[in-house]
Amino acid sequence: MNKTEVQTVTTGKDKALVALASLLVLVGVIGFSFWSEKPMLLRVALLLGGIVLGLVAAWFSEPGKRFIEFAHDGYEESKRVTWPTKDETLKTTGVVFLFVGVTAIFLFLVDKVVEKAIYDWVLGWK
Repeated sequence: MNKTEVQTVTTGKDKALVALASLLVLVGVIGFSFWSEKPMLLRVALLLGGIVLGLVAAWFSEPGKRFIEFAHDGYEESKRVTWPTKDETLKTTGVVFLFVGVTAIFLFLVDKVVEKAIYDWVLGWK
């Protein structure tokens, strides 16, 4: 049986750095959201600045280094994904639309049959 070891923040320095990193990212996100009247360039700069400063602060803590390495591994893995071609995407989308249409027609017919059964045959309403 595979048992994974749970890793936790153990030192006060690591806890403080993780809290600071989280706070910096949060300030960037909240600043972007609340300063909607400011120019978009300033808002985006605030958001990206908060994220970058948060990553810099996280880099100096052990959990932050693990998180950044995990994010990097995820990015590298996404580059190895075999993405569908345009033709495959269009064909799959067409099949989905066809299935949705057939399902809608089927549910409409079932609804009408149940409506007819309840109102006309069971209740006798016309």
